[in-house]
Amino acid sequence: MMLLAVDIGNTNIHFGLWDGTMWRVTWRARTVANKMGDEYAVLLRNFLHSAELDFQDVQHVVIASVVPVLTDAFRELVPRYFQADLLNINHTINTGVKIDIDLPEQVGADRIVNAAAVKMLYGGGPAIVIDFGTATTFDVISREGAYIGGAISPGINVALDALVSRTARLYKVDLFPPPSAIGRNTSHALQSGVFLGYVSLVEGLARRLKAALQEDPDGVRVIATGGLAPLFNQHTDVIDEIVDSLTLDGMRVIWELNHDGAG
Repeated sequence: MMLLAVDIGNTNIHFGLWDGTMWRVTWRARTVANKMGDEYAVLLRNFLHSAELDFQDVQHVVIASVVPVLTDAFRELVPRYFQADLLNINHTINTGVKIDIDLPEQVGADRIVNAAAVKMLYGGGPAIVIDFGTATTFDVISREGAYIGGAISPGINVALDALVSRTARLYKVDLFPPPSAIGRNTSHALQSGVFLGYVSLVEGLARRLKAALQEDPDGVRVIATGGLAPLFNQHTDVIDEIVDSLTLDGMRVIWELNHDGAG
């Protein structure tokens, strides 16, 4: 059995091949919204060949997308190139998680799969998932295992790009903490405001979300994922665990719930 998971984000697309016991290989590609399905098929063929595989080796495909135009592209790509069944994750299918928010149709597939992974693979709630992506999302899972909402903030790269693009004399800096919170030159001042400011945003929102849960704060686990999670973890004690494969894991368990009526 070979399952291809396709996590389509605004900045990157994360591909993973699950062989029934482990993620055999994963790849990342830049998200290009105007790229056609056939173009992504060429990219996928190359990825598969690098793992000594081809389209016919994949029996199942699961998609979680926050880019509607690419959702459509991959829904056309799969039946054209694969002999595989396709599951597109959204709030209408069996996710194994109660989506207890005001407008379930507005919740992103990435947030659903993160909640599913926490509930079914990583100890359940109460928990907060921080996903460091184009946006930094905070997803809250209740003690009962329901997804009950959260918070969305601009990703740190988006915030820095917006600042630099709207100021004449500021420029991009490396996303690392400065020697001191008191920046004594422009680069260090930017690092203090952007990087340390973002650490404070993460800590402050985590504290407020824990308070809103009305649980013992020490009993609410904070799980982080996304490329910048390890960097932030070095500079705050708010994160309890980092799970690089959290989103792919959530896609896999949701696929298992829906495959052949299982679950």
